[in-house]
Amino acid sequence: MAHAAAILIVEDDPDIADLVEIHLSDLGYRVDTAGDGQEGLDRARVGDYVLIILDRMLPSMDGLEVCSTLRSEGIPTPILMLTAKTEEMDKVLGLDVGADDYVTKPFSIHELLARVKALIRRRRLDGTDNEGDARRDIEVGPLAISPAKRTVVLHNEPVELTAKEFDLLALFARHPGRAFSRQELLDLVWGYQYAGYSHTVNSHINRLRGKIESEPEHPRFIRTVWGVGYRFAEEEELEADEQPA
Repeated sequence: MAHAAAILIVEDDPDIADLVEIHLSDLGYRVDTAGDGQEGLDRARVGDYVLIILDRMLPSMDGLEVCSTLRSEGIPTPILMLTAKTEEMDKVLGLDVGADDYVTKPFSIHELLARVKALIRRRRLDGTDNEGDARRDIEVGPLAISPAKRTVVLHNEPVELTAKEFDLLALFARHPGRAFSRQELLDLVWGYQYAGYSHTVNSHINRLRGKIESEPEHPRFIRTVWGVGYRFAEEEELEADEQPA
């Protein structure tokens, strides 16, 4: 019999933790809880979780530090951050250190569950239904991508990418030849709360091309599909590009 997918809740308010745990259990998930940042970090390092729900303000280590540490150690588990702060900068900080989405307290349990389902659906659409898939290295021609280390090497030289640029590249490289619409990319990389912000995708694609393409105006790897969006070149196309004219 298959084991139920597990979710980790890192929350120091027992009432909130209990409420979320009850509703997630009702949906069929196995739930682990941690009451402070260090315990949450320790559990996240060793557990096989499909999602981590992480409070922003925690004893011993705050949520931003926990999130940043997990990402620096190559742990790609989706993170939904809970924050009592309403300032936009606090939300931006969470996303910048690697959180996938956030919910501001006080929150509707229905909204929280909707975001939980969306993040898990994104992981499955991404083709990383388990931790092994999410951490498997990808090699495409001269490009080597390590999701576990969150590093990219091109022609044996390291390439420095932002968190979202890396997520975009890894998504493309896992699905060579598949055309993604801008809305699909928003859903998979940024989350559904960014609906309508297609310029975000365009600007990130342009910056990513500037870092991995020898001629960004004539990209080899990330190709435009007119009227649709973008796709990653298939191996045969890259090999053809390398053949002398």
